[in-house]
Amino acid sequence: MRTSLTPGRRRPSPRRLWLLSLCAVALAITGTTVALQSASAKPPPRWGHRPITQPVATPSVTAEPSATEPSATEPSETEPAATSTSDAPDATDACGRKASASAQAKVTDVKLPSQVKGYGREGDTEVLPLAIASAPNGKSWLAWVAASGDKVYLGQLGCDDELVGEPTVFEGIDLQDVSADADGGVLLITKKGECGTGPLCGGTSSPCNTMHMIRFDTSGQQVWDRQVTNLDGSRKGYSDGARFVWWYQHHGRLAYDGENYAAYFGTAITVKNGNCVDIHQGDRMQVVDSQGALVKNQGFEVGCSHAWTSRILHDPQKQDWVMNCATDNQCRIAQPNPYRTVAASKCDGTLFGGDLVAAKNGYWSAWSQGNAVKLSRFTTGAAEATVDPGVATQHPHLVKYGADRMLISWGSGAQTKAKVLDRGTGATIGSELSIPATDHDFLAVKEYPDGSVAFPAPGTDSSSVKIARVLPMS
Repeated sequence: MRTSLTPGRRRPSPRRLWLLSLCAVALAITGTTVALQSASAKPPPRWGHRPITQPVATPSVTAEPSATEPSATEPSETEPAATSTSDAPDATDACGRKASASAQAKVTDVKLPSQVKGYGREGDTEVLPLAIASAPNGKSWLAWVAASGDKVYLGQLGCDDELVGEPTVFEGIDLQDVSADADGGVLLITKKGECGTGPLCGGTSSPCNTMHMIRFDTSGQQVWDRQVTNLDGSRKGYSDGARFVWWYQHHGRLAYDGENYAAYFGTAITVKNGNCVDIHQGDRMQVVDSQGALVKNQGFEVGCSHAWTSRILHDPQKQDWVMNCATDNQCRIAQPNPYRTVAASKCDGTLFGGDLVAAKNGYWSAWSQGNAVKLSRFTTGAAEATVDPGVATQHPHLVKYGADRMLISWGSGAQTKAKVLDRGTGATIGSELSIPATDHDFLAVKEYPDGSVAFPAPGTDSSSVKIARVLPMS
């Protein structure tokens, strides 16, 4: 049972301080040394209790996706159309929301045909109840986790942010992200899996699950289902070499290059240790093509370990995927595979990686340490500039906002606060904006072709959600 907290007073995850005390293991991936942190099957201690760790073995892992990865079901026969990567509003945008001289917020309460799972503790191992995707025509796809039963719903929203038609129901126990293109889109969700026998070297067993990309068409119906973890008929969660979803941090994000989708997410890592297995944690990146097949040489088995947050975007100029993570490996914001430090931090359990946004030159990473937010601009490796936006929060969100700006937002009690920033310099533009919608620590704010941005939030009751939209600026 999950209990709600007083708005604005979210507890830091006990797992973070627990993970800091665990030992590191060297992992060789294509000639690159990556620190793989140990995480035993024991639950995290309560505050003030000393954690107990298990001895671990050094795993051997390849960077390529396994040839025995489960196959996709019902692959699509057509390639999805590429979406616009220009900074200008998409010419196909049918919504055309009116721009103003300053940022203005609009909040719509949307009635749903089913109850939505509550926000609960908002920890990095908890279920993410809501996600939204921006479609090329300016409309949206809204995904939500059912309050009961193993179901994830997907519904289409019109230009007015109201639900259109009947939602589609998918099998799933957790939601990570949803992304859209001209032919539909992709859900990133978690499904139930199998642990097998193990046995664990210590601690208590927890359910073993799998991560899936689900391709849907313009009516919201499933086209294919591709598992991006690696369990199958013979490899279970407690099999040596397994990559699966455990109770550890497993939030993830999607990115799209106009043809392929990439998923970057936290994963559990099973390592044989004598006659038993230890379970580690890191993050994993996999790319899937329009037919539902894994794209070779574009993914990796383990990037950052441990990975507290994992963020990804596609750079259309460089035709490459760009990622960063918040990790307790030297306690930093880093790029994975191989490790490159973007911003150094402290090992005090408060490091959080917010979001990753394309800058005018390079990329912006929003992150926080000790309730103080920083914006670091980098190209490859070390940040070239770090800006203080004057925001005090542990969980910042950052999103591109029109051609030349970006929006930073954060929770403040039952409201969300936001600032408009220059996407070249990080400087604040105008005054702070208050949005009457509740933030979630791990939500993703999405940009729209008309220059607006939006995120989902709890509604007025358990059968509704709010769509909070910051309208375009002229």
